[in-house]
Amino acid sequence: MRYSSLTILLAAILPVLCNAQKLKLGSLFSDNMVIQQQSESPVWGWDNPGTKVSVTCSWDQKTYKTTASGDGKWIVKVKTPVAGGPFNMTVKGSGSIVLHNVFAGEVWLASGQSNMSMPLKGYFCQPVAGSNEAILGSRNKQIHFINVPALASYKARDNFHASWMATSPATAGECSAVAWFFADYLQQQLGNIPIGIINASFGGSNVEAWMPPSACGKFTDIPVPPQSSDTSEWINNVPTVLYNGMIHPLVSYCIKGMIWYQGESNIFNVPRYAPSLAAMVNAWRDEWQCGSFPFYSTQIAPYDYTDWNFFTPQWPEISAYQREAQMISQKLIPNSAMAVLLDAGEEHQIHPPMKKAAGERLALLALAKTYGMKGFEAESPEFDSLEIQGDKAIVHFNKGFNGLTSYEKPLQLFEIAGDNRVFVKAQAYIDGDKGTVVVTSPLVREPKAVRYAFKNFVKAELFGTGGLPVSSFRTDNW
Repeated sequence: MRYSSLTILLAAILPVLCNAQKLKLGSLFSDNMVIQQQSESPVWGWDNPGTKVSVTCSWDQKTYKTTASGDGKWIVKVKTPVAGGPFNMTVKGSGSIVLHNVFAGEVWLASGQSNMSMPLKGYFCQPVAGSNEAILGSRNKQIHFINVPALASYKARDNFHASWMATSPATAGECSAVAWFFADYLQQQLGNIPIGIINASFGGSNVEAWMPPSACGKFTDIPVPPQSSDTSEWINNVPTVLYNGMIHPLVSYCIKGMIWYQGESNIFNVPRYAPSLAAMVNAWRDEWQCGSFPFYSTQIAPYDYTDWNFFTPQWPEISAYQREAQMISQKLIPNSAMAVLLDAGEEHQIHPPMKKAAGERLALLALAKTYGMKGFEAESPEFDSLEIQGDKAIVHFNKGFNGLTSYEKPLQLFEIAGDNRVFVKAQAYIDGDKGTVVVTSPLVREPKAVRYAFKNFVKAELFGTGGLPVSSFRTDNW
């Protein structure tokens, strides 16, 4: 009887032990996934060490083979077709997994804080303009997305629990609103090819939390916490923890590029924002090992930060300084550009509803700079230089596609200062022959500096003729 009981016990336990070691795929590989078209895309997972693993793709019936390493990890690179689908992908090792409804298309990573996290349906009692129309129009779009669970971790993680979703009226509301409008606009202009969005964003997060240890190490004042195994949903502003919990599991998945909406949580240390963001992007690119993929960011929208800057009383207009830091970051990050939202903020709502403007302006950058389309205004005109002629301050711009406009409204957000560094409201007009703005004041006979819309909350009044607003700026460094 003892022998018989032991046999029964082993028969019950062995399948459990075996199953614990069976074939497993990385979290990004699931039904409904979008894989980057015309690429050599890594596919990875885990199995028993030494197990022979094969990946067969239905688009060309090719089989890719490898062997699980000593820690169980395996990886192959598969050649992907031009945009299309659906396809199947079959993975065999100690078990067999078949992925269905796989599409080849354009894959973009979306990251940042709550304005990127904000779903298409909006937050509770916080709307997204046009959400109903977008949700109802999502049927048969072949836009797929995966939301990486919001998780902070002191230790780099390899996996998470989520799956790709095909958008429909039942699911589209859960997609990031900015990412949805970005993907939808791309799809319209690229011939209705499949678009995949990987959303890894966390409300209230600062940039340091998204930086891997290698990036934090470039700064003496960004401490890297011990790499323990603790995890939490409430440590989102500790350096490295969001990289560890939400980005590390994505590394190597083939993407076309990245969109980023973050910055509000870094207003307490504005001078370090631009170099920190540049260090983060460079580190991510190094980890992905696929070159300097495009990085398109969204400038934070105007908002009344009066109650926020108790740590920074020296900068009462802290929002303007942060927008300036975001402009500077473009010059530090190769293959990057920024969408300006100076016309899309809300004075007392940190989550403005105009997410369509953010998404579509990011898409304009991608269409022009990544996909090579021409003939339209893709970037906002940007301050270039200041020229002084007597009592006139003449502001020159670059990135001007077809000049400037105020839509026949007076320019009231310009200020001018002389040697005393006291800014006063200025008179300003657009010189339509030269594409410049001429700024004067009877109170400033010898101008030294000009500022435009350099406040926490403003509504843009100066635009490119394509409708993209000029960012707030200052010509001084006082």
